[in-house]
Amino acid sequence: MSEKPTTVAFDADDTLWQNEQFFKLTQERFAELLKDFAAPGDLEARLLEAERRNLGHYGFGIKGFVLSMIETALDVTEERVPAPVVRELITAGQEMLRHPIHLLPHAREAVEALARSHRILLITKGDLLDQERKLAQSGLGELFDGVEIVSDKTQATYESIFARHAEGAAAAVMVGNSLRSDVLPALAAGAWGVYVPHDLTWAYEQGEAPGSHARFREIADLGLLPGLIQSF
Repeated sequence: MSEKPTTVAFDADDTLWQNEQFFKLTQERFAELLKDFAAPGDLEARLLEAERRNLGHYGFGIKGFVLSMIETALDVTEERVPAPVVRELITAGQEMLRHPIHLLPHAREAVEALARSHRILLITKGDLLDQERKLAQSGLGELFDGVEIVSDKTQATYESIFARHAEGAAAAVMVGNSLRSDVLPALAAGAWGVYVPHDLTWAYEQGEAPGSHARFREIADLGLLPGLIQSF
């Protein structure tokens, strides 16, 4: 297999465009609505616990987030959450699903530059309709040679995708803001993993950077990515 990468795959949320900031704003609204029932720190911890517990039921994305907020509201109020609060949580979720896309700095330039020299993929997880909406609004869709919207990102996920869309994982690079989902399983599959930190990465997606791994790289922003890829 080629040692020089021929395929570059991008994560979407908080790698190419803003996402977590809208979850944070809604979570602040959630805390304000339930301030008479739970302290913000406790509420945040209980919501995260509910989200983790519900991933197997709802998967990743806004819909599961809203259902987890409603479940947490029921728990902290001992089933006494006012109906208007539930209505406002549903409305907040609908607003998130309508929010316009804001590309992150250098996202378009990086994808355009690499599309001239490499096969370009988008590998994202979450709700199918929402991810398709965001991709369409981003204006980047025509630049990708393949788009994969998956339920989760594991070593097997990357092995399968890179076998179908690339010359195997050894000739592929995965770029993203999540160590847990974008970098570590891609490295385990045999690909390169490029970590691009985002200030608001969800706690679930955090992990320990494998600094000594020969195929791990970290860059401050996507503006540095084309040069990094060309150096491999």
